[in-house]
Amino acid sequence: MTAGPATGGPDDRRGEISTDPDGRRRLVFRRSWPDPAADVWAAVTEPERSARWIGRYDGEHGAGAEGVFTMTAEEGAPAERIRIVECEPPRRLVVQWLDEMGWRLEVDLAETAGTTTLTFTHVLADDTGLADVATGWHWYLDRLDAAVTGTEVPADWDGFLAAVGPGYASAVG
Repeated sequence: MTAGPATGGPDDRRGEISTDPDGRRRLVFRRSWPDPAADVWAAVTEPERSARWIGRYDGEHGAGAEGVFTMTAEEGAPAERIRIVECEPPRRLVVQWLDEMGWRLEVDLAETAGTTTLTFTHVLADDTGLADVATGWHWYLDRLDAAVTGTEVPADWDGFLAAVGPGYASAVG
Protein backbone atom coordinates (compact mmCIF):
# COMPACT_ATOMS: atom_id res chain seq x y z
CA MET A 1 0.00 0.00 0.00
CA THR A 2 1.11 3.55 -0.55
CA ALA A 3 0.77 6.56 1.66
CA GLY A 4 -2.66 8.14 1.85
CA PRO A 5 -3.88 11.52 2.99
CA ALA A 6 -1.63 11.85 6.05
CA THR A 7 1.26 12.79 3.75
CA GLY A 8 -0.07 16.34 3.37
CA GLY A 9 -0.35 18.96 6.08
CA PRO A 10 -3.24 19.05 8.55
CA ASP A 11 -5.06 21.72 6.56
CA ASP A 12 -5.07 19.43 3.50
CA ARG A 13 -7.11 16.95 5.54
CA ARG A 14 -9.39 19.39 7.35
CA GLY A 15 -13.06 18.53 7.61
CA GLU A 16 -15.69 20.84 6.16
CA ILE A 17 -18.19 22.40 8.56
CA SER A 18 -21.52 23.63 7.20
CA THR A 19 -24.99 24.44 8.48
CA ASP A 20 -28.03 22.46 7.38
CA PRO A 21 -31.31 24.32 6.63
CA ASP A 22 -32.68 23.16 10.02
CA GLY A 23 -29.71 24.73 11.86
CA ARG A 24 -27.83 21.52 12.59
CA ARG A 25 -24.08 21.56 11.94
CA ARG A 26 -22.64 19.10 9.42
CA LEU A 27 -19.04 17.93 9.65
CA VAL A 28 -17.72 16.12 6.56
CA PHE A 29 -14.28 14.60 5.99
CA ARG A 30 -13.01 13.04 2.77
CA ARG A 31 -9.98 10.79 2.58
CA SER A 32 -8.71 8.73 -0.38
CA TRP A 33 -6.41 5.75 -0.81
CA PRO A 34 -5.10 3.78 -3.79
CA ASP A 35 -6.66 0.65 -2.28
CA PRO A 36 -9.81 -1.37 -2.99
CA ALA A 37 -12.97 -0.36 -1.14
CA ALA A 38 -13.05 -3.82 0.45
CA ASP A 39 -9.71 -3.18 2.16
CA VAL A 40 -10.76 0.23 3.49
CA TRP A 41 -14.08 -1.30 4.60
CA ALA A 42 -12.17 -3.97 6.52
CA ALA A 43 -10.06 -1.31 8.26
CA VAL A 44 -13.27 0.41 9.35
CA THR A 45 -15.33 -2.63 10.35
CA GLU A 46 -13.13 -5.59 11.35
CA PRO A 47 -12.44 -5.42 15.12
CA GLU A 48 -8.78 -6.44 14.78
CA ARG A 49 -8.15 -3.62 12.31
CA SER A 50 -10.44 -0.96 13.77
CA ALA A 51 -8.77 -1.40 17.18
CA ARG A 52 -5.56 -0.06 15.61
CA TRP A 53 -7.07 3.35 15.01
CA ILE A 54 -10.25 3.89 17.05
CA GLY A 55 -11.75 0.92 18.89
CA ARG A 56 -13.56 -2.40 18.80
CA TYR A 57 -17.18 -3.25 18.11
CA ASP A 58 -18.54 -6.32 19.84
CA GLY A 59 -22.03 -7.44 18.92
CA GLU A 60 -24.24 -8.63 16.13
CA HIS A 61 -23.66 -7.32 12.62
CA GLY A 62 -26.05 -5.93 10.04
CA ALA A 63 -28.72 -3.25 9.98
CA GLY A 64 -30.65 -3.08 13.24
CA ALA A 65 -28.00 -4.89 15.27
CA GLU A 66 -26.79 -3.48 18.56
CA GLY A 67 -23.54 -3.93 20.40
CA VAL A 68 -20.81 -2.24 22.40
CA PHE A 69 -18.17 -0.01 20.88
CA THR A 70 -15.05 0.42 23.02
CA MET A 71 -12.92 3.44 22.18
CA THR A 72 -9.53 1.80 22.74
CA ALA A 73 -7.62 4.93 21.69
CA GLU A 74 -9.29 7.00 24.44
CA GLU A 75 -8.11 7.25 28.02
CA GLY A 76 -9.99 4.68 30.08
CA ALA A 77 -11.29 2.97 26.91
CA PRO A 78 -14.92 4.08 27.32
CA ALA A 79 -17.54 1.64 26.05
CA GLU A 80 -20.78 2.84 24.48
CA ARG A 81 -23.84 1.01 23.18
CA ILE A 82 -24.44 1.60 19.48
CA ARG A 83 -26.91 0.48 16.83
CA ILE A 84 -26.01 -0.28 13.24
CA VAL A 85 -28.58 1.72 11.30
CA GLU A 86 -27.38 0.84 7.79
CA CYS A 87 -24.77 -1.64 6.63
CA GLU A 88 -24.08 -2.15 2.91
CA PRO A 89 -20.58 -3.67 2.60
CA PRO A 90 -18.28 -2.30 1.28
CA ARG A 91 -20.07 0.96 0.55
CA ARG A 92 -22.05 2.39 3.48
CA LEU A 93 -22.14 2.14 7.25
CA VAL A 94 -24.33 4.26 9.52
CA VAL A 95 -24.14 3.88 13.29
CA GLN A 96 -26.11 5.56 16.08
CA TRP A 97 -24.82 6.00 19.62
CA LEU A 98 -27.52 4.97 22.07
CA ASP A 99 -26.43 7.32 24.88
CA GLU A 100 -27.72 10.81 25.63
CA MET A 101 -25.54 12.33 22.88
CA GLY A 102 -27.27 10.19 20.26
CA TRP A 103 -24.50 10.69 17.71
CA ARG A 104 -25.16 9.39 14.21
CA LEU A 105 -22.10 8.75 12.04
CA GLU A 106 -22.13 7.94 8.34
CA VAL A 107 -19.27 6.33 6.44
CA ASP A 108 -19.54 6.09 2.65
CA LEU A 109 -16.94 4.47 0.40
CA ALA A 110 -16.72 4.97 -3.35
CA GLU A 111 -14.14 3.23 -5.54
CA THR A 112 -13.24 4.85 -8.85
CA ALA A 113 -10.30 3.97 -11.11
CA GLY A 114 -8.43 2.15 -8.35
CA THR A 115 -8.91 4.84 -5.72
CA THR A 116 -11.26 4.51 -2.75
CA THR A 117 -12.68 7.70 -1.26
CA LEU A 118 -14.15 7.64 2.22
CA THR A 119 -16.71 10.30 3.13
CA PHE A 120 -17.25 10.56 6.88
CA THR A 121 -20.25 12.61 8.04
CA HIS A 122 -21.30 13.61 11.54
CA VAL A 123 -24.29 15.91 12.01
CA LEU A 124 -24.56 17.70 15.36
CA ALA A 125 -27.53 19.55 16.82
CA ASP A 126 -25.61 22.83 17.13
CA ASP A 127 -22.13 24.31 17.69
CA THR A 128 -21.76 22.88 21.19
CA GLY A 129 -18.39 21.16 21.26
CA LEU A 130 -18.12 21.23 17.47
CA ALA A 131 -14.48 22.36 17.34
CA ASP A 132 -13.44 19.60 19.75
CA VAL A 133 -15.49 16.98 17.90
CA ALA A 134 -14.02 18.07 14.54
CA THR A 135 -10.47 17.95 15.90
CA GLY A 136 -11.11 14.51 17.38
CA TRP A 137 -12.50 13.03 14.16
CA HIS A 138 -9.62 14.57 12.21
CA TRP A 139 -7.18 12.78 14.55
CA TYR A 140 -9.04 9.48 14.30
CA LEU A 141 -9.16 9.66 10.50
CA ASP A 142 -5.41 10.32 10.44
CA ARG A 143 -5.12 7.16 12.55
CA LEU A 144 -7.35 5.31 10.04
CA ASP A 145 -5.01 6.45 7.29
CA ALA A 146 -2.11 4.87 9.20
CA ALA A 147 -4.09 1.64 9.60
CA VAL A 148 -4.89 1.50 5.87
CA THR A 149 -1.38 2.40 4.70
CA GLY A 150 0.56 0.46 7.33
CA THR A 151 2.31 3.57 8.62
CA GLU A 152 2.77 4.76 12.20
CA VAL A 153 -0.38 6.08 13.91
CA PRO A 154 -0.23 9.64 15.23
CA ALA A 155 0.25 9.07 18.97
CA ASP A 156 0.69 12.55 20.40
CA TRP A 157 -2.83 13.88 20.96
CA ASP A 158 -1.66 17.01 22.80
CA GLY A 159 0.66 18.03 19.95
CA PHE A 160 -2.04 17.26 17.38
CA LEU A 161 -4.60 19.29 19.34
CA ALA A 162 -2.25 22.26 19.57
CA ALA A 163 -1.55 22.13 15.82
CA VAL A 164 -5.02 21.37 14.45
CA GLY A 165 -7.55 22.45 17.09
CA PRO A 166 -7.27 26.23 16.62
CA GLY A 167 -8.22 25.94 12.94
CA TYR A 168 -11.49 24.22 13.85
CA ALA A 169 -12.14 26.69 16.68
CA SER A 170 -11.85 29.60 14.23
CA ALA A 171 -14.03 27.79 11.67
CA VAL A 172 -16.82 27.43 14.22
CA GLY A 173 -16.43 31.07 15.27
